[in-house]
Amino acid sequence: MKDPDRAVGTGCFLLYLYFILDFFLRFSARFSGYGRLRPTVLVFLIICGVLFINRENLKKRFDDPILKCALLLIGFIAVSLPLVEYPGSVVRNNLNNFVLAICFLFFTALIVDTDRRLRWFLFVFVGCQLVRILEPLYMNLTQGYWGGQTHLQGGVFADRLSGAPADVINANELGFVIVTVIPFIHYLLFPLGWKSKILYAGLMLAMLYALMLTMSRGALIALLVVVFMLFKESRHKLMLLGVAVTLAVVGWSLMTPVQQDRYISLIDRDTTGGASVDGRFMGMQAEFRLAMRRPIVGFGVGTTPEAKVNVMGYRQASHSLYAELLTEVGVIGMGIFLALLWQVYKRLIENRRRFRALHVAKDDLYTRLNTAMIATFWMYLVYSINYWGLSQYYWYLFAGLAVSFGRLLRLEDEKRQRLAAENEAPDQVESLKPRFPLAQRKAFKNP
Repeated sequence: MKDPDRAVGTGCFLLYLYFILDFFLRFSARFSGYGRLRPTVLVFLIICGVLFINRENLKKRFDDPILKCALLLIGFIAVSLPLVEYPGSVVRNNLNNFVLAICFLFFTALIVDTDRRLRWFLFVFVGCQLVRILEPLYMNLTQGYWGGQTHLQGGVFADRLSGAPADVINANELGFVIVTVIPFIHYLLFPLGWKSKILYAGLMLAMLYALMLTMSRGALIALLVVVFMLFKESRHKLMLLGVAVTLAVVGWSLMTPVQQDRYISLIDRDTTGGASVDGRFMGMQAEFRLAMRRPIVGFGVGTTPEAKVNVMGYRQASHSLYAELLTEVGVIGMGIFLALLWQVYKRLIENRRRFRALHVAKDDLYTRLNTAMIATFWMYLVYSINYWGLSQYYWYLFAGLAVSFGRLLRLEDEKRQRLAAENEAPDQVESLKPRFPLAQRKAFKNP
């Protein structure tokens, strides 16, 4: 019997899980000849076809404010395409990346629509990120692999841990992946049994060590945001503070002088890495000045590097999501995107209010997941100051998860209310009966 909560079949959900595995683990770079089949495009088209066939079942779900904002963003990009600076570059080179990124929002929101699917989705997504973290770390420990470098002074370079050879992420992006996983591991794994706690401790130590090797200052700031959110929600604040201080002291003692210097540069500009910090801030300011050349509709999706070449004389990806939004989609597009983020945050806060109204225990899976997502949201918001994202997956997948999770929670709330009403019905019927002793009721019936 078909689950009434499901809009599409199990096959479509399994295809989406495969799509996630293929996207994050990059099968085309791992298996020769795999990419010639264009499986990513094929699976994408099949999933879109299945969703189109089941459009009647999905119609009501598009009333969600988050999905409405996403559709509005797509509509604005389509309508403003003839008005942007580089429409040809958008269509030829950049639109496919945006479509691939935003599809995570719709696929997650529309396909992950049962509790079991949500659990499998989280397992696969978090598992993929752990592979992306542990694989380069293992290669570093066993083969001396680094994958990236950073320029110091005088033509000297220092090694930084980046993604595995099959991956495409640099050191900063690897740090971002690490900090993304930490809240989910903390809230979804630690509260379980003692075996899970041992696994949690091992994974956390490995991820923090890998983060240290990336020398990503932006990821360190993002980690501090996550730690603050964990501390804020913790019932054992003193113990958590002690663990954090201990890990910080041990981590600092394990760092090389170059690594220590790079992290110190966040607060001391006289260090070797201080110049790169100033350069990053100057780059952000330059991007905002660039955006002011076309402030209404922007230069076009994905055209920040091209705009920099033509206006500033050098080609470089954006160093800030907010500058990127203003540069590529202008004030209007930026407003729509930020409205999307606001709707996501409202959904998470609404979920928390619903938990409190229902008196749901803090160790409930849904409660823990919502707390992890709130921590991740604030981390994303801060990290986006130093990271691009209009054509990257992370905000869209997170928004899709918020839609899916919020809908499941609402359905659960409705079921509980319905069961409560059914349980109260007999009492209400009983209260309508005459409150007289049995003998008196018989006397009334047979006077």
